[in-house]
Amino acid sequence: MKRAAGVRLLVFDVDGVLTDGGLYYGPEGEALKRFHVRDGHGIVMARLVGLPAAILTARSSRIVEVRGKELGMVAVLQGKRDKAAGLAELLAQANVPPEACAYMGDDTNDLAPLMRVGLPACPADAVAEVREACLFVAQSPGGHGAARELVELCLRASGRWEQALGLMHPPPPPSVTPS
Repeated sequence: MKRAAGVRLLVFDVDGVLTDGGLYYGPEGEALKRFHVRDGHGIVMARLVGLPAAILTARSSRIVEVRGKELGMVAVLQGKRDKAAGLAELLAQANVPPEACAYMGDDTNDLAPLMRVGLPACPADAVAEVREACLFVAQSPGGHGAARELVELCLRASGRWEQALGLMHPPPPPSVTPS
């Protein structure tokens, strides 16, 4: 896909995209979020070959801040109810035009940023309006590998997949033969 080859910034919603959408509450408020390790690994692979990622979410959570930092994301914008404005802020910070951005969202509050980017994407279990608005619909549901599918699409399309694999699995050292 040509659009995937030109992506210079990956932007992800959190609940329903990087997580399965479940919100776990205790008496003091939100306590847990479940992230998929392969989504995170894909985001790290992308970063290592020069494709940065960011988070844009309407909710706020210390958990998301920690996860974003762990993955080396270039920005974690939380509490952005106006996601179109949040996307514009991210694009300005990264100096990336909208057509060079991929955004993955799952619900109707993601429609505005999805309509502004070059590669709108969503998990398999996104709401119907979002699936209809997206050029890429992952086979996996949110929080179960959908983000990884988008990362792989962009890395393969831009010719960086093999480089990313090489960074994850360096070749073994040359064998030493006795003389």
